[in-house]
Amino acid sequence: MAEQAASWADDRVLLGRTSTAERVSDILRGRITDGFFPPGTRLSEEGIGGALGVSRNTLREAFRLLTHERLLVHELNRGVFVRVLTVEDVEDIHRTRALVECAVVRGLGEPPYVLDAMAAAVAEGERASAEGDWKALGTANIHFHQALVALAGSERTDEVMRSVFAELRLAFHVVDEPRRLHEPYLARNRQILRMLRDGNAAEAERLLAVYLQDSLERMVEVYRRRVGDDGSAPG
Repeated sequence: MAEQAASWADDRVLLGRTSTAERVSDILRGRITDGFFPPGTRLSEEGIGGALGVSRNTLREAFRLLTHERLLVHELNRGVFVRVLTVEDVEDIHRTRALVECAVVRGLGEPPYVLDAMAAAVAEGERASAEGDWKALGTANIHFHQALVALAGSERTDEVMRSVFAELRLAFHVVDEPRRLHEPYLARNRQILRMLRDGNAAEAERLLAVYLQDSLERMVEVYRRRVGDDGSAPG
């Protein structure tokens, strides 16, 4: 709780005097991506609005924007909840990732590439793994792929993928063995980074395509076992 309160204070500073629903939605999306709000969490207008110092109308507009992004769902007479994904959602997330991420690597052009953010994400993952913090390792993995997408230098692509990565985090929450899910991909991230440092974008793309296919198969297997095809607990 203390960690949450402190981080809300930091976010409130970011809002400053130009508070908008878009900025609030950016903050909430970031919190979903970083794992603060698991699927099924009810979001309190009073609690979040008070923490950020924004009006109820501004917060409701932010909720509406995130509902449009499929991150939240409004339930009549109950409130706003973080969405529980279906197997179809998980499959579509990975299809989108494969289309975008592989295209980014394919279109990189001539090396050298600016890889500082990807290297920082690998280091973040190594620290999390050493500490046995598997939630933080999942976050570092998302940061790696966000940095990869950013190599395209396209704000539009970054914006589209912010929502996709936030949805991916929602899928991570259902994993019962997060170490088995996340740790193998840290080594794969290192491999992709090494290929890009060597200027071998073609091999990096091949590794990435296999990586994403393996991730899809593993996530679908776990998701069906833990949640069911329609996002409800299996009977």
